[in-house]
Amino acid sequence: MYCLSETQIDFILDDLSARGIERVSLQQDLLDHICCIIEQSLEDDGDFEHFYFQTITTFYEKELKEIEIETTYLLINKNYYVMKRIMLIIGATSTGILALGLLFKFMHWAGASALIVLSVFLLSLLFFPLLFILKIKEKQQTTDKIILSVGTLSAMAISVGILFKIMHWPYANILIITAFLMMLLLFLPIYFFTGIRNPHTKVNTIVSSILLAAGFGLVLILVRAPAGTRAQYYEDTRYFLRNEQILKSAKQQNQMFYKQGTNSSSNTLANEIFSQCEKLKHFLVQKETGFQTVPPDFETKGIMLGDTPVNDYLTDPTFAGDLQILKNKMQAFNESYATSGKAPFIPAEEFEFKKQVGIKATLNILFQVQMFVIQNQTEPLVSR
Repeated sequence: MYCLSETQIDFILDDLSARGIERVSLQQDLLDHICCIIEQSLEDDGDFEHFYFQTITTFYEKELKEIEIETTYLLINKNYYVMKRIMLIIGATSTGILALGLLFKFMHWAGASALIVLSVFLLSLLFFPLLFILKIKEKQQTTDKIILSVGTLSAMAISVGILFKIMHWPYANILIITAFLMMLLLFLPIYFFTGIRNPHTKVNTIVSSILLAAGFGLVLILVRAPAGTRAQYYEDTRYFLRNEQILKSAKQQNQMFYKQGTNSSSNTLANEIFSQCEKLKHFLVQKETGFQTVPPDFETKGIMLGDTPVNDYLTDPTFAGDLQILKNKMQAFNESYATSGKAPFIPAEEFEFKKQVGIKATLNILFQVQMFVIQNQTEPLVSR
């Protein structure tokens, strides 16, 4: 076993200090560790300096000061590894839940929406912030911090925006567009022009930038352009007006709809259902266009029916109350048909709207109810 002299120990301490190790406690720890290696591995007649310089190079990649920088960082951030472990667990968990949610969605199994919401929540509000906190402290350059900040905010906005879009929540388009603009106009240019200046990162930067730009382009291909959306809304409006014309013709052909015949109770209930449908249609059209009825020259005036989810209007007490009245009257109408041995028409459950049901589908259901009433209200009904 090699025995170190005081002179050799002082030599090691001086070299550690010259190499940038200024923290006394770290100097002593390194000294003890190096001395143990030398005493256990070096022969009694071995070359101390040669062996020491060989040993010290195994402690770092570029320079020994890296150890002090890392030690200082760990002392300041005592929970670094705990946070890193939590971040990795959350990232893996959110990815797994997202994959499971997508499987449930494709298979039309219950719980798909809950799984997707939970995964995006974990990814957006826990994983990305933790990743940002851990990485921002590693960056020394201001440019790197800006890139990381913009990239993290964009990723959070994109994931939350997609979640809002899937769940038909408000401000989804604003979030997604804002995130895309941040990525394309801020993150990508700064990242690209900063990375290509460094020869070591030039190729990776170019490849990453190409992949990012291509990815955004592929996503945008799936997004319907505003002109296409307007064209679709105009077509939906024409569809609604055609239905209204069909309804008007059916009313004119069935004049008995306006008279009280021998079965006045059934006629009264039919009239009430028809009127209730009209009231609900006027409400929805008013909310979408600002008019109770759509004029024939709607396209010239820029009036169109959108596809707002009907659930957005269920918070309005007037609409919710009128809808409940319609459901009650339809239930009574159906029960009368069931008593007479006939099959019911559109069930009231059709108006238990899901989140994705829009104005177009709702107006079509109301139109079908009115058409059925017109065609069948003169049939004999059995009173309850």
